[in-house]
Amino acid sequence: MAASPGFDRRALLKGGLTVTAVGALGAFGTARADASVAAPEIYGTGDWGARPPSGAITVENHKPTYIVVHHTVEPGNSEDYSKERAFQISRDIQNFHMNTRGWIDTGQQFTNSRGGFVTEGRHRSLEILRGGTQHVQGANVANHNSEVIGIENEGLYSTVDVPRALWDSLVKLVAYIASQYGIPPENIKGHRDFNSTECPGQVLYDRLPELRQAVGGALGRSVAAPLEWPLLKPGDTGRKVLAAQHLLRARGARSVPADGVFGPSTRDAVSALAAAHGLTGHTCYAAAHADETGFLGADIWPLITPSVRPGTGDEAARAAGALVEATGTRVTGVLTPRTWQELLAS
Repeated sequence: MAASPGFDRRALLKGGLTVTAVGALGAFGTARADASVAAPEIYGTGDWGARPPSGAITVENHKPTYIVVHHTVEPGNSEDYSKERAFQISRDIQNFHMNTRGWIDTGQQFTNSRGGFVTEGRHRSLEILRGGTQHVQGANVANHNSEVIGIENEGLYSTVDVPRALWDSLVKLVAYIASQYGIPPENIKGHRDFNSTECPGQVLYDRLPELRQAVGGALGRSVAAPLEWPLLKPGDTGRKVLAAQHLLRARGARSVPADGVFGPSTRDAVSALAAAHGLTGHTCYAAAHADETGFLGADIWPLITPSVRPGTGDEAARAAGALVEATGTRVTGVLTPRTWQELLAS
């Protein structure tokens, strides 16, 4: 992602200063009151014929920190944009989550159809959202469900764009949620910003900066670009893959070649690391997410990016060297996880 206006990430690295430090100095501004945003039309669980939950709904006694965007992947990109279709998708998702995943209810708090119809997912999500002080705990971002509110968008957006109706309703819904909870636009995230998954699809993920700007406009706020970990997948090549391979080797995966190609050995090492740390990865609607085994994303990078001084000769230092050489950046001092993010985003 591009750096936000007002600072240059490469210049910061050359000066040995991280984005975190700049934020502490106030480069991103101070807290401000947001404009009030009107509630969009949201159809409750009773409207689409939801089953009752099989257990108690947990209401977190605090506001969510993040709004998370997903795509359902299955059942694909239907040309049926009707409200009836939106209701059927909501029932299908609930049945899958309860019958197959064994959850008490739909995993996400809200669902957005290709026709732009928004439905309540997990029971009580709409009621609690209207209150603006608590949120219903869902099951849509592994290891982060107490701090997120999730929106599933019907369809698969890895290579194609979302329909206009879905986009417009997504902007309105996210702006309303952000307004109700005082969530800054920078905290509008994709699922991949937490777990090693392609969700919400590369095309929709690439539009998140646009979504943040649209929501920022609705709230009357300026928007800074957040810094995120990259997602690497089997078949990828390049300096980021090479850096990851050196970092995996530093953790003992000596069978991983340092060749810049995300092949089977790299995939197996990532999968083993994820399993060792109990990272389940994907919790969206689609069974197709099972194909994402071995993806290296936001939950894996922090495990393999140690504090290290470039030029010391070990595998982790070689990883830093690969990134520094490719970007022409000069880094002094010890690399922290945040500095690794800055290098990987350059």
